[in-house]
Amino acid sequence: MPTSQPDESQPSQDRATPDRLLHTRTGTEVSPEDVVLVTGRDITPRNLEWARRKLAEEGPAAIEKLLP
Repeated sequence: MPTSQPDESQPSQDRATPDRLLHTRTGTEVSPEDVVLVTGRDITPRNLEWARRKLAEEGPAAIEKLLP
């Protein structure tokens, strides 16, 4: 009786995600709304202002610093 073998063409669920897939930069602009949403906060005038300041200080890389 043949035993079932896992399909080796499928990625294993127990492996870590490669670093190249974890970065968010896609060549598009990062908006204050993006920064607010990545923190899990609601889009409010106060949070948008915080995100604008963060982007002004750190540039688009600010979103990378917020992601795990």
